[in-house]
Amino acid sequence: MQKTIRTKKPWLFIALCSMPAFLLMAYFILWPAVQVLYLSFTNASVLTIKEGADFVGMKNFTTMFGDRRFIEAFQNTLRLLVVAPIVTIAISLLLAFMVTQSKLKERGVYRTVFFFPSIVSMTIIGIVWSFIFHPRMGVLNKILVWIGLEKFDSFPWTADPDTAIWTIAIAFIWQSAGYFMVMHIAAIDSISSEVYEAATIDGAGPVQKLFSITLPLIKNIVSITYIFALSGILDSSFALSMVMTPRERADVLLTYIYTQGYTNSQYGYSMAITAFTLVIAVGLSFFSRFVTNRKEG
Repeated sequence: MQKTIRTKKPWLFIALCSMPAFLLMAYFILWPAVQVLYLSFTNASVLTIKEGADFVGMKNFTTMFGDRRFIEAFQNTLRLLVVAPIVTIAISLLLAFMVTQSKLKERGVYRTVFFFPSIVSMTIIGIVWSFIFHPRMGVLNKILVWIGLEKFDSFPWTADPDTAIWTIAIAFIWQSAGYFMVMHIAAIDSISSEVYEAATIDGAGPVQKLFSITLPLIKNIVSITYIFALSGILDSSFALSMVMTPRERADVLLTYIYTQGYTNSQYGYSMAITAFTLVIAVGLSFFSRFVTNRKEG
């Protein structure tokens, strides 16, 4: 019987099958990344991009770390990366535990209600929360004034430098908590009901069940959802910042890249910031692999 390429040379068959995916990845991911790295070492701008930019070495990077607005954007990004994922995962765990352990007949309705914001566009989420935080028409200020906090009358939540970045975090948490809740519900449902029944017989309350049974048994899933939340806030910060806050009030790395590249036409400098952000993204990816491999080990 004549052997086919699949049985005679399996490595060649695998290479041929993988080639289309590799070419697409190389064209749409690897080549743009190489271009970013190259332009980050040039003085490319709207005037020089066609004629050919000059090589300036590390000048863009030294300028970057001396740029006050870049430092502020980097600090805002770090604030979001530190706070938003932790709060999101904590809320999603609490919601998942309440939905799975409660005896309510409407559990399916609550799952749908909590999950619904995650299917809405991030731009729409930003617009909705912009109205909530609006100084004059926003419902938040009206509620605060109604309960006696007059100092919040016409308070500019999205324009104040001290609060603007946290309005972005709140919008992200509200949009993402339901999505991660569904993942945690699936993990909790995989735990045998006999474990919870035994804990109930021993007199364990809901809080003890959560910290002594649920969290230890789904910690692998929690570590994965935490990594997803990290990458999610890094990506979503651009849309939320652009929609919700005035420029320079809550800049993050992605919005500052946009400002330098498309508003100021400083392509070389914006590519240097992009390269720096790429390093952060790659670092998060390696951190994800380290956490998941350690949990599996």
